Amino acid sequence: MSGTAKPGPPALLEIMAASPPFPFRHWLQDRLLRGLIWLLLRLPYRWRVPLCGWVLARVIAPVAGYRKRVRQNLALVLPDLPAEEVARISRAVPDNVGRTLIEIYSGPEFIARAVGLPLSGGGVAALEEAHRTRRPVILVTGHFGNYDASRAALIARGYRVGALYMPMANRHFNEHYVKAISGIGRPLFPRGRAGLAEMVRHLRSGGMLGMLVDQHMGHGEELTFFGRPALTALSAAELALKYDALLIPTYAVRRADGLSFDIIVEPPIPAGTPEAMTQGLNDSLEALVRQHLDQWFWIHRRWKVPRR
Repeated sequence: MSGTAKPGPPALLEIMAASPPFPFRHWLQDRLLRGLIWLLLRLPYRWRVPLCGWVLARVIAPVAGYRKRVRQNLALVLPDLPAEEVARISRAVPDNVGRTLIEIYSGPEFIARAVGLPLSGGGVAALEEAHRTRRPVILVTGHFGNYDASRAALIARGYRVGALYMPMANRHFNEHYVKAISGIGRPLFPRGRAGLAEMVRHLRSGGMLGMLVDQHMGHGEELTFFGRPALTALSAAELALKYDALLIPTYAVRRADGLSFDIIVEPPIPAGTPEAMTQGLNDSLEALVRQHLDQWFWIHRRWKVPRR
């Protein structure tokens, strides 16, 4: 599912979103990734997904410093983890990122696998009722498992799920990345005035909006995540309150086969202050991450609270 939240780029794609605007560098990055994706798409799905995970984990992650970042974040919030578990997670996290990347680009094959995924969790009935009565819903997830699997599964059931995204600084890559995520489902709303207006119309018409709220937001509220201060956007809760939308945590947990998912729909977050509701979202994600430490985006610098 792709805060303001967006279908956030996996770790490899952060390069595209954050690099300085040097046209040649952007062009080169795009060509390299296009080539990798093109080669992988020549393979059967059951081979390409684990292979892309292997390339990210074994080739790119050590060079890019992703494993080091994972270890640093784990040391910060889970300092008592055994060394062998830290080593395992530092390999598994970029593997999941690679799988997610190529799944997004696998279009119809990825969607076909999402069509029959069952929904489970205490929020399924509330979600179905909102769909029946056309009540707006904010579906909140994190960079966990493959966040677009839940979006694909719900769209396949006839749910009108949109998502807000931030265009990447690398316009070369952005063009086909947006095409790839659009292939999973529409509508998509680009961040900005035009996208915001379309998103509001979508909610007011009883649509559902997928949002990611687990990234550091410099203008966000200082809440807690894994017991540490974490600047967090309140936008999902604020939208829910403004448009009388349900605020429902929704996740796609990657199964042991590495190719399929369990879609979990948790009970709606009770209405309250934006801060309390957003802390509830943080707590929901944290509880699930603790069960599947290797599926969350530990590469991201989540805990960047400025010193006072």
